Amino acid sequence: MLSHTDTLIRLLVAATCGSIIGIERERLLWAAGVRTHMLVCVGSCLIMIVSAFGFEDALRQSNVNLDPSRMAAQVVSGIGFIGAGAILLRGQVVRGLTTAASIWSVAAIGLAVGGGLYFAAGASTVIIVTILAGIKPVEEAYRARNHSCTFAVSAKRGSITPDILKEKLGIRGAQIKRFVSDGDGPVEHVEIVIVRVLAADIPGLAGRLEAIKGVRSARLTGNGLAVPAAQSAKVKA
Repeated sequence: MLSHTDTLIRLLVAATCGSIIGIERERLLWAAGVRTHMLVCVGSCLIMIVSAFGFEDALRQSNVNLDPSRMAAQVVSGIGFIGAGAILLRGQVVRGLTTAASIWSVAAIGLAVGGGLYFAAGASTVIIVTILAGIKPVEEAYRARNHSCTFAVSAKRGSITPDILKEKLGIRGAQIKRFVSDGDGPVEHVEIVIVRVLAADIPGLAGRLEAIKGVRSARLTGNGLAVPAAQSAKVKA
């Protein structure tokens, strides 16, 4: 049977590990902060302790065959309800997936501490905090280079082509996802979609388009949509 001292140590270690990850979420003002992560971690630890040591008396009885690990196994699926509550749909953007994943990971840490696997729990805490706090700047830098923007251009017919765009805007042909011209007569209206550009460069592209000879106006109609880098270009005449 686990001693009271060891039980308290495991619960406190679980609370500490959960708080470390919760602080990272708290600083970003997410709904699941320090207290939520601590409660999940301590609760998972307690369930693991009960699962591992709570049925020792029953197992000593004859003709009794139990699998105590089944109780701890339910944490893995049951914690999904809390994680689902952290996921929000705002317009076309899903937010909170990372927080939901951190809650699920904290539950795993609690189970590890409850089972006495202190090194695994501590190492996991360090790795998870590194992923949450250290990888985010890299992810944001990548996303900043993978925005798309849509322009509505009015120009003298024939004065703007994909080749002219590449020359005047300094972009590659693969970055022109869409180039559609409609209407007849001396003036054409062109819809241009450019992908894989820096977010900071988008506002200046309209001015560079208007500087092209024969272009009457260039208006930004949409921007800020992240586009996968591997997406192929699609150019229409």
